[in-house]
Amino acid sequence: MIGHLNGKIISKNPPEVLLEVGGIGYEVLCPMSTFYQLDNLSEDVLLFTHLSIKEDGHTLFGFITKDEKNVFRELIRVNGVGPKVALAILSNLSVNSLVQCISTEDADLLAKTPGIGKKTALKLIVELQDRLSKLELIGSSLEPSKELKQSSNPNTRQAIEALQSLGFKAKEANKMVLKIDDQDLSTEQIIRLALQNK
Repeated sequence: MIGHLNGKIISKNPPEVLLEVGGIGYEVLCPMSTFYQLDNLSEDVLLFTHLSIKEDGHTLFGFITKDEKNVFRELIRVNGVGPKVALAILSNLSVNSLVQCISTEDADLLAKTPGIGKKTALKLIVELQDRLSKLELIGSSLEPSKELKQSSNPNTRQAIEALQSLGFKAKEANKMVLKIDDQDLSTEQIIRLALQNK
């Protein structure tokens, strides 16, 4: 399973990004919420990925945050919601908006997503309420944590998410990063220092 890719953006053609990693170009489908944060071509980006395997081919889906990836995986577990519909939901609603939509049982807002009718929206609310509340989302939650570190360095969020992907809990990963003066550090440097200071 391909958990994440770290490389340069070669081209962008929504919803597809061509990401070059080690001389290999990966075609990755992304929600618009991720696209909005991929500003410049040839910049290094880290995308958390989900690999979908079907008889007619393999498809990689990419997300700028671990939260998006986790919510995407919960969405496709719902009967009748495939990867493309899940991508449409995350393109129409941010993770935070979706979580709030589910928690407040706002089926009308959810049904505004192309491909989602009122019946499917109600099914999503019923099936996802418990699941999303159990997810340890970093930036969005039914009960947002006040302990998460606020930083002007965008690499800090990616470092916390990477630490989570290594098996650390959200609060533990944040605590590790809190000890670091992360100004102007790369994602890799923050992760290395966090692990050294653990």
